[in-house]
Amino acid sequence: MADIHQLNGNLYRALMEKNPKDVLGFLPVDEGPLHKITIHKDTVLHMACYSKQCDLALELLQLLPPSLNQRFANSKNDVDNTILHEVATYNAMTDVATEILNRAPELLTARNILGETPLFRAVRYGKDEMFKLLAEKLDRMDFETEEDRKACLRRNDGTTILHISVFTENFDLALLIAERYGDLISAWDSNQMTALQHLACNPSAFLSGCEHGHLRRFIYSCISNKARGGRCQDLKSVAKSRFRWPIWEALLEEKHRYDAARELASKLLESDTSWEATNPQAVDRGSISVQEKGGDSSVSSKEKAKVDPSIALQHPDEKKGKTSPEVNRTRFNNIRNKETPLFLATMSGIPEIVDEILKKYPQAIEHYNDQGRNILHVAINYRQIEIFDRVVKMEMPARRLLRATDAKGNSILHMVGKKGKRYVSRKSRSPAIQLQEELLLFERVKEYSKSHFLKVFNHNNQTADELFASNYCELHEEAKEWLKRTAENCTIVAVLIATVAFAAAYTIPGGPNQSTGIPLLLSQPFFVVFTLADVISLTYALTSVITFLSILTSPFQLQDFKKSLLRKLMLGFTFLILSVSMMMVAFAATIILMIHNKERWTKIVLYSVAFLPVIIFALSYSPLYYRLLKACTGLLNLALELCPRCTCVSPPSWTTKFFNRRESKPNRFQSQTFSSKCPSIFQTTYSSV
Repeated sequence: MADIHQLNGNLYRALMEKNPKDVLGFLPVDEGPLHKITIHKDTVLHMACYSKQCDLALELLQLLPPSLNQRFANSKNDVDNTILHEVATYNAMTDVATEILNRAPELLTARNILGETPLFRAVRYGKDEMFKLLAEKLDRMDFETEEDRKACLRRNDGTTILHISVFTENFDLALLIAERYGDLISAWDSNQMTALQHLACNPSAFLSGCEHGHLRRFIYSCISNKARGGRCQDLKSVAKSRFRWPIWEALLEEKHRYDAARELASKLLESDTSWEATNPQAVDRGSISVQEKGGDSSVSSKEKAKVDPSIALQHPDEKKGKTSPEVNRTRFNNIRNKETPLFLATMSGIPEIVDEILKKYPQAIEHYNDQGRNILHVAINYRQIEIFDRVVKMEMPARRLLRATDAKGNSILHMVGKKGKRYVSRKSRSPAIQLQEELLLFERVKEYSKSHFLKVFNHNNQTADELFASNYCELHEEAKEWLKRTAENCTIVAVLIATVAFAAAYTIPGGPNQSTGIPLLLSQPFFVVFTLADVISLTYALTSVITFLSILTSPFQLQDFKKSLLRKLMLGFTFLILSVSMMMVAFAATIILMIHNKERWTKIVLYSVAFLPVIIFALSYSPLYYRLLKACTGLLNLALELCPRCTCVSPPSWTTKFFNRRESKPNRFQSQTFSSKCPSIFQTTYSSV
């Protein structure tokens, strides 16, 4: 026993050190390459393939006599992986795979403990060259039925090779699979979902789901749209060149991945007709309830009825008329909780897929799910306002969709007061800004709603305003506490700055003349700079104190968070930053007055040091200030409206486009993510006054 352990240890060490000479020297005579050396029952040949030693694997195969071919075919480790399973995970071992299949072609259909064939395993690890080889061999094999051939493309849990390629984000390989095995496009996994549905749940696979900084966004825009061959040549040239730019290479690869995902989505959409399985009862659901509080809901019996389970969701592979109502009923019940790719892409915030679906099938916009909701309900529920904007531009169908209510009587305005269960914030935002964004969204959707829909009661006897107020009560309290705490802290800082500025006015640099009281350095230019900066600093500090006090004395009503409170906070921050800046200017002027006869470089150093606190202060508060600035752009429009205008000369086109945002609908929100990559609180820029 000790001799066997020592032998296995020597073989294992030689394999890990990639020493083929020692491996061949330690091989036992009777078992040869099929000798098991690990506790998981891996043979020497398993480990040679696992460690990607192609030459050694080929040499070991040559050592196998024909008498061991049957044992070779049955050689598996404790998870039932054959030697071909290990070879399939490496593109460079296609020669080894060919030699193995020449000896034991039945290994092509062998399954491991998960039910994965070598072909499935190659796809799982994204090995396109190995996939092409094994797929070609599989297509040439003779099977008793076509179902036996298809079974090699699926593992025990129902996941197909197309599903797994989408899961692992190998979109180039997924496109090859979709083109070669078109019947897999409409195949379901164990969760009754197609590959397109899974792709529609992955916003990070598309450009709309990425978050680039300013530098990365600029570099990304400089990458031209090239063909795949051009991309490969670019990558090869970058790899061969001595100069490397990692960020360029990363963005080039990222751009290719986004393009491949979009091309895959377009291919998968060719066979998708899931939007045809709509809820017909939702189309006519337009009766509205406007009773007084406490009254019974005037919902028709048709609206109260449950969705008829006889509405068949036929599998795309099957022709009409070949399935019984019982089978269709079962399928409807199985996927009633699953959404179509159109709605999944809307939830995830993937306008690329939504655009492709509506481009190929514009009538898909009429789809209603089993909850009676259309695409506008879903877009608002998951705060995908970019998609909402695109749909409402389709004027004719939008009229019907805008006035629809779901199975619970909720209009699109009600949906503003609701959030999807899988809705989470991807970015950390202050509660006040979150609440303002929700209030602005409510006003925005109200613009699209007809006047008689504003007081619609849902089945819980709530109007949209009441539903919004009840669901955002907690956020309202959080925003109130955050705003109070912020205003109190800033007030303390502003009072301290005002105190320093006031004291500086009575301790002027150089001091006064003892007989006349006139400052000794009054004739110096920097004394004027000191005086002006100190007065301005004191003025701004006191103004910011008054602004913050007005916030603290506010009633903090819900509607106050829409405009007034955040405008006051932004003004207070602005005056506070200006006050700090002027105080440091006064400090710098004082130092210069005291050492006015020093060298020039000394003054430069003093300027730099004096403004260091201002820079740090500005950088610390810049994220919050930036959000406040975006949330309060209405102030700019208000200022422009108060200014006189000359109408005799037409303004430049870019100024008209920038300042007349209020003429059009409010700006769109940025889309976000969902589920494990859920949509976050949207970012918005409003210009309402």
